[in-house]
Amino acid sequence: MHHIFVFASFAASLFLPATAAPVSSRNVSAPNGGDVSILNYALTLEFLERRFYTEGLQNFTAQDFQNAGFSPDFYEQMKTVLKDEQTHVDFLAGALGPKAIQEPTFSFPVKDVHSFIGLSSVLEGVGTSAYLGAAPAIADKNILTAAGSILAVEARHSSYIRAALGQKPIPNPFDTPLGFNQVFSLAAQFVTGFAPGTNLPFKAFPPLTATNPTASPTYHASQGNVVLTNAFQNAKSAGSVTENTKVFAVFFSGLQTYHVPATRSGNDYTAPIPGASFSKAGQPAPAGQVYLVLSTADGSENNTVTDENTISGVAILEVDN
Repeated sequence: MHHIFVFASFAASLFLPATAAPVSSRNVSAPNGGDVSILNYALTLEFLERRFYTEGLQNFTAQDFQNAGFSPDFYEQMKTVLKDEQTHVDFLAGALGPKAIQEPTFSFPVKDVHSFIGLSSVLEGVGTSAYLGAAPAIADKNILTAAGSILAVEARHSSYIRAALGQKPIPNPFDTPLGFNQVFSLAAQFVTGFAPGTNLPFKAFPPLTATNPTASPTYHASQGNVVLTNAFQNAKSAGSVTENTKVFAVFFSGLQTYHVPATRSGNDYTAPIPGASFSKAGQPAPAGQVYLVLSTADGSENNTVTDENTISGVAILEVDN
């Protein structure tokens, strides 16, 4: 008997108590190329993670990790993570056969052990969100089950690394699904080139850089602001906005979406960090690895965030509630 993973707001509405906040609706369509494109999308992410861990574990020794404050067995656990990513690459490439893309080239902004593990945590969170967001678009149920199996391992990696960093290993009762173009935008910043003949039906949004005015690595729900540095100029150059365009910072956390009015100052946008019951009564506060895009959608019933009204993204914030 096959156990099929179903990731949808409909399922959540069936099993959540009536007093819980309703989940945000997210429509997911299969990309051009269907399951082959989705598998190559996943393969791109696994190539990225494999290269990232391969370089990191070549550049830093077990002693380097201990000197940085990690446990004596942490280096060995990271080798296990690398082995998992290698296995995922082999599995996806084998499933695609001659339709598999060749490995892109990558570059990572890693300077020391702490920046390596910090980025590792982000990548594992993005990987989890990528598989979760892609699941409703997968037609072949056997592929869906395999994707769910990989997703679970990526989530274990994420929790383990978050705990090692002193972050909450399980900050939210729900993981956050991301769309194809949202994930591709995050991955694209590390890709320096695709192999000739690679043709993926995804696009990257104009980049979005989030800055905390307090200089803290952590934001707090319902407290303070996030500054989106040079975001107006980036969006204007892309032809997405003018000086008079109303812009919203859209936060994604778990199964919740928060459309927050953004204020422009020069080339920057600023938005407050939303808290509990921001959009509707009972809505939980954002928590953990939270994603942010800028959009012209205000969050009303017929005007929610889509790829078409996204003007830049995706930024990542660590939010404590």
